[in-house]
Amino acid sequence: MTTSTPISVLPPAAPPNLADLADDLHRTTDSRRYPEVIIDHALAVAFRPLVTTNFRPGSAALLHLLVSRRPDLPVIWIDTGYNTAETYRYVDFLSTRLSLNLRIYSPKWTGSRVAALRGPLPRPGDDDFDAFVEVVKLEPFRRAFEDFEPDVWFTGIRRDQSAYRNTLGSISRGYRGVLRVAPTYYWDHSDVDEYLERYAIADNTDYVDPTKPGDKLECGLQQLS
Repeated sequence: MTTSTPISVLPPAAPPNLADLADDLHRTTDSRRYPEVIIDHALAVAFRPLVTTNFRPGSAALLHLLVSRRPDLPVIWIDTGYNTAETYRYVDFLSTRLSLNLRIYSPKWTGSRVAALRGPLPRPGDDDFDAFVEVVKLEPFRRAFEDFEPDVWFTGIRRDQSAYRNTLGSISRGYRGVLRVAPTYYWDHSDVDEYLERYAIADNTDYVDPTKPGDKLECGLQQLS
């Protein structure tokens, strides 16, 4: 497991064309059911791809799909400092199991500092909740993108996760206009579970995200522009 060290930056290249990639995938009838098709098309146009993950339940499916095709793919994890003990153990397990090129980004504020200066962990609706999310998740995420300057961002979002995500599709523009690619966008829980069982990959069973105001709501990361 490694810490946050930027990869070497390649010479500037033309950004992947969203319309062209979407057209290619729409002409490919298997793209909805087979994330491999989406991944292969995206990697074909990518110069600096990466994937972000939170190691929540089911996240290992996308990571396995990706590193099976691109073993050196940077895997960005925003460690808020508030994960469960099981999640931290799972990160160690999965990093070894899949030989992940893991790059960890943490808040500039430790959990102890947040507690000392801001008080107890804020809840959705509290006046300082948005500021808390900015400190522990959004700022480290922006920092990772500044370091890696990706042109393709793989993400594990699915259409059944929230009303907002249901509007995005498997190919869209994310933070800083980066091509956001969600290979498992059309999957549901049963598809994920079936994949993990097929490849005998253990799942994380104890996950908490203090920046998510609800299971069907957003922390704001996918909505950054």
